[in-house]
Amino acid sequence: MEKLQLIATSPMGLEAVIARELKDLGYDDVRVENGRVNFTGGPADICRANLWLRTSDRVLVKMAEFPARTFEELFEGTKAVDWADWIPGDGEFPVEGRSHKSQLTSVPACQSIVKKAVVEKMKATYGTEWFPEDGARFVIEVSLLNDMALITLDTTGPGLHKRGYRKLVTEAPLKETMAAAMVLLSRWRPERPLYDPFCGSGTIPIEAAMIGWNIAPGLRRSFNSEGWPLVPEELWEAAREEAFDSVKDDIPLSIAGSDFDPAAIEVAEAAAKKAGFARDIKFSVLPIAKAKPEGDYGCIITNPPYGTRLGDEAEAEKALRELGRFALYLPTWSFFAISPSKAVEHYFGRNADKRRKLFNGRIECALYQYFGPLPPFPGKEKP
Repeated sequence: MEKLQLIATSPMGLEAVIARELKDLGYDDVRVENGRVNFTGGPADICRANLWLRTSDRVLVKMAEFPARTFEELFEGTKAVDWADWIPGDGEFPVEGRSHKSQLTSVPACQSIVKKAVVEKMKATYGTEWFPEDGARFVIEVSLLNDMALITLDTTGPGLHKRGYRKLVTEAPLKETMAAAMVLLSRWRPERPLYDPFCGSGTIPIEAAMIGWNIAPGLRRSFNSEGWPLVPEELWEAAREEAFDSVKDDIPLSIAGSDFDPAAIEVAEAAAKKAGFARDIKFSVLPIAKAKPEGDYGCIITNPPYGTRLGDEAEAEKALRELGRFALYLPTWSFFAISPSKAVEHYFGRNADKRRKLFNGRIECALYQYFGPLPPFPGKEKP
């Protein structure tokens, strides 16, 4: 089979992080666009990408891309795809859609046209007038942007942030993909301490532990494409075996988190246990004023309260003030905080070394990065 055109979809602002992930996985043909990262691979790479990508939302197969200013153009462009190469006669193939800055503005109408075109092409191939759609699931998406139609197949199913370890959540949880992105952007290494003083349901410490032990984030879940003829079971078995063999659970971790809410810590401990880190991540019920991270040259990576969803603005302001004061007592530590507030630097008393625009869900935020000194080389005395 020819190489497939694959797409790792991206939350706004994380495209470069996903591109780096793909390059670290060995993919050289990586092309970044707004909201997605394109790469090439075979059916086995559908398995590897779904198992390993930490910051992407999902992995798609690009089926076609063509101008579509009319419903006829949309119909004919979709019908030109050899759908039977992918979808068996009993396959379920719902169509999802979206349209932006295009003449075809009715998303339901576009979905209907694409569905009709796929059915017509499959009727000609399979020689039947009716499809039961009670087999494996093949979600087709039509995305219209500036009168160009992109037709894709979703290989993932539920978003990649659903790792499988978090059954309960706190009121305003941070997505696993964003937590992983914050850890990757910090360039934290497992030999350094990591602490989250607003840990909530524990997502940042758990994602850090998975990175530290090189655990593929998709190991505990299933994917739509596991039932596809073009992605046979043996490819999934090989990809999972590779992932299990790559785990480095003999590396000691110094990861901890705290929160003033006992219910949040209860959720965090349950999630850590489910993820296999019950003994390796320490959680405590503590306000940030009483938190005392152990060690030097560590990383504080945190998602302080915003005031837009939890509590009020006064509480969010208090949290940032306490975070800035907290930093004064950890001169060798680096700080990474995601917040929509413009007052973070005010409460830290200095400008961030780096700011990165990110979206936590629909909330526009910045990742404020304060770099502490690097750890001394082994054998060298601390300054």
